Amino acid sequence: MSLAAPGLLGAAAAVVLALAIHALVPALPAMTVAVVLGLLAANLPGVAAWTAGRARPGLDFAGKHLMRGGIVVLGLKVSLVDVLGLGGPALLLITGVVLAAFAGTYGISRLFRLTPPVALLIATGFSICGASAIGAMADVRRVRQQDTVLPIALVTLCGTLAIGVLPLLMQPLGLGPERFGAWVGASVHDVGQVVATAQTAGASALAVAVVVKLTRVVLLAPMVAAAGLHHRNGLHRNGSAGSGGGRPPVVPLFVVGFLALAGLRSTGWLSPAALDAAATLQDLLLGMALFGLGSAVRIAQLLHTGVRPLLAALASWLLIAALGLGAAVIMIR
Repeated sequence: MSLAAPGLLGAAAAVVLALAIHALVPALPAMTVAVVLGLLAANLPGVAAWTAGRARPGLDFAGKHLMRGGIVVLGLKVSLVDVLGLGGPALLLITGVVLAAFAGTYGISRLFRLTPPVALLIATGFSICGASAIGAMADVRRVRQQDTVLPIALVTLCGTLAIGVLPLLMQPLGLGPERFGAWVGASVHDVGQVVATAQTAGASALAVAVVVKLTRVVLLAPMVAAAGLHHRNGLHRNGSAGSGGGRPPVVPLFVVGFLALAGLRSTGWLSPAALDAAATLQDLLLGMALFGLGSAVRIAQLLHTGVRPLLAALASWLLIAALGLGAAVIMIR
């Protein structure tokens, strides 16, 4: 653990800075800022040597293990009562949007000749909940950490693009606040990005957006569990234990933890003060994890991948925006 200390302390300091920037500029989600700070740390002269050397063990620990902890605590944001309050037709519609976005984004990524692991992570991040979903899927599928770099960079870029572009389209598309909120919740990647985008249209838009978005977040559990089961069965058929020294569990423990805390939140037993403390802990864990993952992004390496990944991401972003808009029009009459 002493080897991890420099990186963990640096990641914690970065989260404090990210939260301060968010407090000064609410339109910039703290988690997005954390990824960007990690990217800057990986590429600025002087700091880059620190992230690649002395800080690397702690930053890698944050990117893997603190990400799991953050996803568990994320469950406390999800009230199953609020989600079920949308009604059966809306839940089926949102599920359909997530599945169509996942399949469509995966297909687009493969069409642009991205590798299957990278295509899988991009599809997961774009369709469910951004970088945290990428981390969860990478964990259960035993994807190499270096293969998470490009998907996280692309989902951060497109989510940030949504913050600026979607509010500009509200009036031309003739969307009322609630319909706009449903569109944002159904199509923007990260929870923080959803809040930053929807709040531009007022409290009613924000309320709808958060519930729709958290319905997508709930789908993280079955999607990741299904991917983990598929991977486990594939290892069994191949007679392989995988790189981790054993077969992965049927359902990862952090997914079980996520569902357990979502159930706890839904009971109404937790006080607002407890939920606020949990939100702070989640920001710390996920922010440190995202800084750690961002710090592995080398701009020079990204440039070597060419324009194909960016085009795939933009095409996927347009697909999900169209699917989300259609769902919003149907949901909000």
